[in-house]
Amino acid sequence: MSPSEKEKMIAGELYCSTDPELQSALAEAQRHLFRLNTIPNEDTELRTTVLQVLLGSIGSGTQLKSPFSCDYGRHIRIGRHGFVNYGCVFLDCNFIEIGDDAQIGPGVHIYTAFHPLDADIRRSGLEAAKPVTIGHNVWLGGSCVVCPGVSIGDNTVIGAGSVVVRDIPAGKLAAGNPCRVIRDLT
Repeated sequence: MSPSEKEKMIAGELYCSTDPELQSALAEAQRHLFRLNTIPNEDTELRTTVLQVLLGSIGSGTQLKSPFSCDYGRHIRIGRHGFVNYGCVFLDCNFIEIGDDAQIGPGVHIYTAFHPLDADIRRSGLEAAKPVTIGHNVWLGGSCVVCPGVSIGDNTVIGAGSVVVRDIPAGKLAAGNPCRVIRDLT
């Protein structure tokens, strides 16, 4: 039996995003997002209840402010005592893992999805996705973009407006477009 489009998506292979199973999962997530984004940010108890249904997991004490957007939600795992500020977009066609005590600034975009460079393949509607991993105690400054397949190590700070296109090791201050390590954090 050949793999489903969802299995191909999670495996990082080319897949068809208009597959009925994926479209159904996307529609379900959008219903939960609509509800989440209508609940006042101060109603942390109700927001947590909705987030527990929407996301793969969310740790205790983590706050996620609206507006928030994602694709499926189920592929997002956020650790405990984190903070996700207003206007974040997480395109979770593959897994997004965020460690404990992470601080995600306003307008941060995390992308797992990407499109083929070959125009013929791109026109066919196929796309792919690679997981993103963000360690414990990471701070992503406002309006950062984290690209598919990137890992950011524990205790790292990414400056506002950075575009992270490659892995950043633990314990660093990094910034820019493309994002690069500026110095060690001690």
